[in-house]
Amino acid sequence: MSPTSETMSLFSPALARRFDALVEKYPVKRSALIPMLLYAQDEVGYLSDAVVAEVAQRIGITELEVRNVATYYSMLRFKPAGKFNIQVCTNISCMLRGAYEVYERFQEELGVGPKGVTSDGLFSVEEVECIGACCWAPAIQVNYDFHDDLKPDLVPGILDQYRNPIQDQEKDQEKNA
Repeated sequence: MSPTSETMSLFSPALARRFDALVEKYPVKRSALIPMLLYAQDEVGYLSDAVVAEVAQRIGITELEVRNVATYYSMLRFKPAGKFNIQVCTNISCMLRGAYEVYERFQEELGVGPKGVTSDGLFSVEEVECIGACCWAPAIQVNYDFHDDLKPDLVPGILDQYRNPIQDQEKDQEKNA
């Protein structure tokens, strides 16, 4: 019995099935590339060499072609990010309303530089071009959550929103142990 693409995958069985369905959905396999990379990054955390190789194999293109496409998109990354990836928009609307001050405050609070990851792997912060929230500038995106109309003094509270659920879970686990 020959192994299926699902059993040979570095991805979860559910994601491997999703990839198989995507490849079948599009008349040209290459059209599935961006969705596959986004789903892979969500599951693995970044586009590792192994992810690039498997995606290339699944759609029948070279690893170089996958990398060439992936490097074009700022939301795709080749290095691990924090569990909570903070993207600070610094495009014109956000910039004019104080985005760089917000970006600097996140770096100060987290003790990291641009594209830095905290030592515990909880947070990463990066500057991005546009997240489509110009009317509510300055704005950030934390994973898939948007925060808008920001000021630097709001940064600690935003970080606490993401820290506290984890701390609360750890306390609950200690109580139940």
